[in-house]
Amino acid sequence: MSVTIIVGAQWGDEGKGKIVDLLSQQADIVARYQGGANAGHTLVIGDKKYVLHLIPSGILHGNVQCVIGNGVVIDPAALMEEIAMLESHGINIQGRLFISHRAHLIMPYHKLLDTAREKATGAPVGTTGRGIGPAYIDKANRSGIRIVDLLDRHQFVEKLRANIAEKNTLLQKLYGQDELDVEKIVSDYLSFDTRIDPYITDTALFLNDAVQNGKRILLEGAQGALLDMDHGTYPFVTSSNPTSGGACTGLGLPPTAVQRIIGVVKAYSTRVGNGPFPTELTDATGEKLRAIGQEFGATTGRPRRCGWLDAVALRYSAIVNGITDIALTKMDVLNDFDELQICTGYVLNGKRLKTFPADCAVLERVELEYETLKGWNTSLAGIRNFADLPQAAQTYIQRIEELSGARVSYVSTSPDRDDTIIRQ
Repeated sequence: MSVTIIVGAQWGDEGKGKIVDLLSQQADIVARYQGGANAGHTLVIGDKKYVLHLIPSGILHGNVQCVIGNGVVIDPAALMEEIAMLESHGINIQGRLFISHRAHLIMPYHKLLDTAREKATGAPVGTTGRGIGPAYIDKANRSGIRIVDLLDRHQFVEKLRANIAEKNTLLQKLYGQDELDVEKIVSDYLSFDTRIDPYITDTALFLNDAVQNGKRILLEGAQGALLDMDHGTYPFVTSSNPTSGGACTGLGLPPTAVQRIIGVVKAYSTRVGNGPFPTELTDATGEKLRAIGQEFGATTGRPRRCGWLDAVALRYSAIVNGITDIALTKMDVLNDFDELQICTGYVLNGKRLKTFPADCAVLERVELEYETLKGWNTSLAGIRNFADLPQAAQTYIQRIEELSGARVSYVSTSPDRDDTIIRQ
């Protein structure tokens, strides 16, 4: 039995897609446990680039089965587009993709409410406008519509009509939006039910059977730990739990099934959207990181905010997630820097803080302690062994291990699948 959780250890966009793709080569099943189509995993294989939003990146390996768990909120249009994209590339998903019948659906009114609320609020979070947050609100409010509801047409239509009546009132009276067409939504979603039916299963049972049969399973989330609804920089967070604890509730697996937790860490820091970002660089160095790293959102195209690696936040993430191994990505982006910096401490009112603050107002005010390390000023492309890295690169990695308390077991030296150092 082997169950591994792969989490983003920062603010998302750490390069989880490549690491999942790499580890999928030795996996039987890859399962997604939270989030929606607001996340994008980009993979470069040969001369082809794939951007996946809902389906786990393990789908690119013909022998791997993939699961979309109950913790994911599903946009039918996005899912069908993704399936069509994969099939157009000759990737067969029949008999390989399994979708939980307990997963909640994103409805058209969720997207309208998402964008309307962002425009109306004086302090927008910076959502993608994909309807993720409102779908999770309905889930918590016990008014969400799940895939299993599509099986009973009468019940589905009744639920949908009740929801739309409420949402139309909100959209019209509060946000000045047009009324939704109930009949069109009913028709669209019943059509979706027919198309998605071959993939629907009891995924909790499927996964627990796989555990009992000794299958090798990877569990992947979207976003990153510092966007976790409970443990992130609230309220500038996502609407679910990307941390390792979310994997069990989002898939119906017991914590006792998990043996390993890999935290994916970018060699520097980035963040999309609003919220505190202590090490953000708004100068030429930040622009250089963005340009070399091509730091633009895979889902929205928005430019990412860039800064030096924040070891205070990383240590907190390692503790909250129980990270056993680090997969360090985008080391190659730092190839052309004479000096590198790592944030090693936060200071507030002259006192060094002992932990990562829960209050965003505090995070906005902290002063930072930095440690300066030498750059390596050479390409890392083609290096397959840790010992062959320039000494400065080895020192940088070792310092990350010391500050985070976790071992760096994987080092990505380019976007290509094969350019990864695996330390046994």
